[in-house]
Amino acid sequence: MKAVVQRVTRASVTVAGEQISSIGQGICVLLGISAEDTQKELEHMVRKILNLRVFEDESGKLWSKSVMDKQYEVLCISQFTLQCILRGNKPDYHIAMPSEQAKSFYNNFLEHLRNTYKPELIKDGKFGEYMQVHIQNDGPVTIELESPTAPLDAKQLAKLEKQQQRKEKTRIKVPSESSRERNVPRSKNDPSASSGAEGDVSSEREP
Repeated sequence: MKAVVQRVTRASVTVAGEQISSIGQGICVLLGISAEDTQKELEHMVRKILNLRVFEDESGKLWSKSVMDKQYEVLCISQFTLQCILRGNKPDYHIAMPSEQAKSFYNNFLEHLRNTYKPELIKDGKFGEYMQVHIQNDGPVTIELESPTAPLDAKQLAKLEKQQQRKEKTRIKVPSESSRERNVPRSKNDPSASSGAEGDVSSEREP
């Protein structure tokens, strides 16, 4: 799971020309859910977002207070494009969680945010809709968050090992063009045979 957190003075979401959500001072969270994410990653991200210290305290000390400490608002936007992998210059989103599954997961994320903080201070966009997000970044301050990569289980490890073994066998069975050339014995009468001296051009000399 990935998130881009921006400290804002205000932010809003518009769908089809209608503003559906807005906040004042607080943070705007763009959230990208991967196909591998579980409840563990969800809880980690909620904890990080709500405790991220991007605000100053009463004495003006920077990076001292979280959005919960300041009792500010949070605007969340689902953004699958954060799970992009570039294939040349073309974005590929195959590692993003499929839409129907992601919608349920995202709603669970919002519910967890509201239960951990204050429901009335958590706002969101409209999942799956074409949105215009208006963000007035304060600073600017933009923080990227990513949940820890889950360790591979035994089945995944075995699968990766088999794939690697197949690659090794393929390399052994199909030698490269250069290695095949090296293995072909050259006749003494072969006019292309080198004398062994680097840069020998005797075969190119005119009689």
